[in-house]
Amino acid sequence: MQIKLGIQSCLSRARFSEATNSMLEMTVDSIRVSPMNYQRVVILKEKESDRYLPIWIGPAEADAIAVKLQELSVPRPLTHDLLGTIIDSMGGAIEHILVNDLENDTFYAKIAIKANGDVKEIDCRPSDAVALAVRAKVPIYANEEVMNKAGILLDKDTGKPLGQEASSTPQEEQAEVKPEEIKSMSAFTDFIDSLDLEDFGKQSGTR
Repeated sequence: MQIKLGIQSCLSRARFSEATNSMLEMTVDSIRVSPMNYQRVVILKEKESDRYLPIWIGPAEADAIAVKLQELSVPRPLTHDLLGTIIDSMGGAIEHILVNDLENDTFYAKIAIKANGDVKEIDCRPSDAVALAVRAKVPIYANEEVMNKAGILLDKDTGKPLGQEASSTPQEEQAEVKPEEIKSMSAFTDFIDSLDLEDFGKQSGTR
């Protein structure tokens, strides 16, 4: 039994190591509000390049992230403060969060929690994952495939997104984007075009 568990543990670590090869570390650039419909967007920036990943989020989650980014104090713990406390009090620790997929205009994420020597990945919304990450001060990652689909570079003169040809990933190495995904992403592109992006990267916080 011990040998079997040891083999399973090694396989788990191997799969995790393989997965990290396609994980790009991100930072939280800012939170924006679209003037078109007042939708909130959290802007993640690739740490080793100038690519950005905009993810639309709810107002409550936007406030939860902004409170921590701006180091504001609140009289009572917010939901994400409570969740972090529960994880900690039960002997767990958040290792990192990962924006791991994008399907039909919906982003997906996972929280990696270490407990009893084992790391488990919990499915969640990216907004909740980022709100926890900024509190736990742990790395934020995005899968390279997600960045190839939705990552953007900005024209320094206009502040508008450049085309996919400007991506930092060579064209032949980019994940294939299906026609139906391109069609569904058109709404995403229109949404990003409505944002004021000219001061990206200058400072973090809400807009």
